[in-house]
Amino acid sequence: MNTVKTVNELRAAIAQARAQGKTIGFVPTMGNLHAGHIALVERAAQNADFVVASIFVNPLQFGPSEDLDKYPRTLRDDQQKLVDAGCHLLFHPGVEDMYPHGMDSQTRVSVSGVTEGLCGASRPGHFEGVATVVSKLLNMVQPDIAVFGQKDYQQLAVIRMLVRDLNMQVEIIGAPTVRAADGLALSSRNGFLSDQQRAAAPALYRSLQQIAEALKAGENNFAALIQTAQQAQLDAGFRPDYLEIREAYSLRPATAEDRHLVILLAAFAGTTRLIDNLVVER
Repeated sequence: MNTVKTVNELRAAIAQARAQGKTIGFVPTMGNLHAGHIALVERAAQNADFVVASIFVNPLQFGPSEDLDKYPRTLRDDQQKLVDAGCHLLFHPGVEDMYPHGMDSQTRVSVSGVTEGLCGASRPGHFEGVATVVSKLLNMVQPDIAVFGQKDYQQLAVIRMLVRDLNMQVEIIGAPTVRAADGLALSSRNGFLSDQQRAAAPALYRSLQQIAEALKAGENNFAALIQTAQQAQLDAGFRPDYLEIREAYSLRPATAEDRHLVILLAAFAGTTRLIDNLVVER
C-alpha cells in the first residue's frame, strides 16, 4: 500500500489505476481504525478493483468544546490494518493540504433538511464541516463507489443528499454497524470510556432493541417509549443527549402511519459522547 500526502500525488496514483481499467472504491476516515472501519474497507474491496482510504482529522467538524486535540492519532497501526484489509492507497493529508487557503476562507457546503435536529442540534456546524470535507474528498478521489458506516446514520443521510443534489457521479454504499459481542457499536471514542462506563455501555443498544420490539408489536405511543428508555439510560449512569424515532429515509419525526423507522440516540458517559441507531421495519 502506498501512502500519499498531497492532492497531486493522490490523483496521479488514481489516474494510473484508471489507466489500467480499474474501478475505484473510497473509504474516508479520521483514523484510529477499528474493526468497523476495516469492514468498510473490505466492503469497498468487494465493489471496486482499487481501494483508496483517507485519514484526516477534520477540524471543521469539531466544535470549540469538543475533543479535536484528544482525538487519537495512530497512523502506523492504521497503515498496517489497511494493508491487511486489502487497501491499495492511503491519502493522509495535513490541514494545510486540505485547506491551503485557510479554514476561515474555505467555501462551505451546507445541506438542509436532514441536518436538522439530532446531532445537527447538539453539534452546531458539525454537518457543515462534514459536508465540506466529504465534498472535497470525493472531488479529489472521484471514486466509483464510496462506503460509509450506518452507525453515523444522520451523517450517511447528509452525504447521500449532497451527492444527489450536487450531481456527483459516485455510488454511496451504507455498511451495517459493527458491534462488540455485547452489542456496543464500535467507535473510536469507546477508548475514552472507563472500565465502569464500558461495562455499562451495552445498555444503550438494549434500549434501542426494547423500543424496536415495541414498535414491531404495534406500539405507537412514541413519547412513552422514549421516556422509559431514557430513564433506563439514566439508571445505567448515562446522560441522554437525544433519543428519537424518525422516518428512516427522510429523517422527519415519525408518525404512527410510517412503516420504515429509525431509532437514534446520543448519550454521554462522563464527557464521552456515544451515538447509535437501529432501523425498524413495521
